[in-house]
Amino acid sequence: MMKKSNDGKFIPMTSVNSNSGQEVTKDVFYYTNQIVNIVMIGEVGKEGWVLVDTGMPKCADEMIAVARSRFDEHPPAAIVLTHGHFDHVGNVVDLLTHWPDVPVFAHPLEFPYLTGLQDYPEPDTSVEGGMLAKLAAIYPHESIDIKERLFPLPEDGQVPFLSDWQWIHVPGHAPGQIALFREGDRLLLSADAIVTVRQDALYKVLMQKKEINGPPRYLTTNWKAAYDSAVKLQQLRPALLIAGHGEAMEGKDLTMGLSRLITEFDKIAISKHGRFVD
Repeated sequence: MMKKSNDGKFIPMTSVNSNSGQEVTKDVFYYTNQIVNIVMIGEVGKEGWVLVDTGMPKCADEMIAVARSRFDEHPPAAIVLTHGHFDHVGNVVDLLTHWPDVPVFAHPLEFPYLTGLQDYPEPDTSVEGGMLAKLAAIYPHESIDIKERLFPLPEDGQVPFLSDWQWIHVPGHAPGQIALFREGDRLLLSADAIVTVRQDALYKVLMQKKEINGPPRYLTTNWKAAYDSAVKLQQLRPALLIAGHGEAMEGKDLTMGLSRLITEFDKIAISKHGRFVD
């Protein structure tokens, strides 16, 4: 039987882009749920689409309404989870109840957090940063259990139901975090390995101020892996990036921002202190 996390609750956070979406190509649409992005891959009105991540807790009705507005009553062919943090799996149990035949795919290293075996470490509120770093104490961190519908991503890097996409292991923020990349148009879904807003600064999150940043500091436990993952994604030379947090970016701003992030990762991304900072 599926189970939500014991500490799952509505988080009273928002941004100027909350409850709005943007179609970046004819088959890729991202939607901002409070402060996190979900992505729907598939052409409007057609079957076989794929949902990437499921948003903040207690927002399932909103997710279903967005899906219905784009794909009518067609359920997704699958849900792909970039990782298991609360803001990416917040509605997965309710969505699986609503769509009873939909499988979920994730990296095996995330399975302990998705099958009730292990909780994530509590958010590190001691990191350098703004108000959101301090408020992270209220964020859920306990595991969910969806093992009856959960499957490992194929080892060959293919994404189920998306033949032109590949998944890429980008740990650091979470052990089994993945990004998705489409070579044809160099479109990258970076999850939280790279974000386009300073996620620990309340004003910047509220206003969705665009800037390339490393993963959210208060939930990142391995900074060496986080740096290596950022380098791996920059080397893909993405033309368009949709991150787990922040607005989509492309062109010169994206290229220069990624270059600066890698060059100055210690300064831009890593806190000067914290439980997981060496």
